[in-house]
Amino acid sequence: MLLGVISDTHGHVHNARAGVRMLESFGVQAVLHCGDVGSTAIVPLFAAWPTRFVYGNCDHGQALQLMIDDAGQTCHGRFDSFELDEVKIALLHGDDDRLLRCTIAEGKHQLVCHGHTHVPRNERIGSTWVVNPGALYRADPHTIAIVDLKALTAEIVTV
Repeated sequence: MLLGVISDTHGHVHNARAGVRMLESFGVQAVLHCGDVGSTAIVPLFAAWPTRFVYGNCDHGQALQLMIDDAGQTCHGRFDSFELDEVKIALLHGDDDRLLRCTIAEGKHQLVCHGHTHVPRNERIGSTWVVNPGALYRADPHTIAIVDLKALTAEIVTV
């Protein structure tokens, strides 16, 4: 299964659309948004896939949660832990550095996806693959990540 990972859209619909087109070109089957969604206008862009969202430090208010719910997507607050295609995944924004470090160090997840820094990250730490897709706002270049869950590998892609 190919998984698209995106972060830090900060409400910039034009940039998010470019990211969505890239996800389409790879034929991903599901998407993770690592927070700092920034606007309810971002949520409908991901209608083509089951998408899991978490909140970033810039995501506030009930409107975003309502939009995600109305779109039939899921949002798990500041932290999500789940299994997809037999891979245990943690999804968080990454602004809580202690939580991020502990989640990685615990080794309970095979894949940890986070954002916040606007800097791509693609590395194995112990038994955990850690992916930060970079950002679609305030980043040069704008990037996303494509994760192959079967091989448990990731690629950072310029949008």
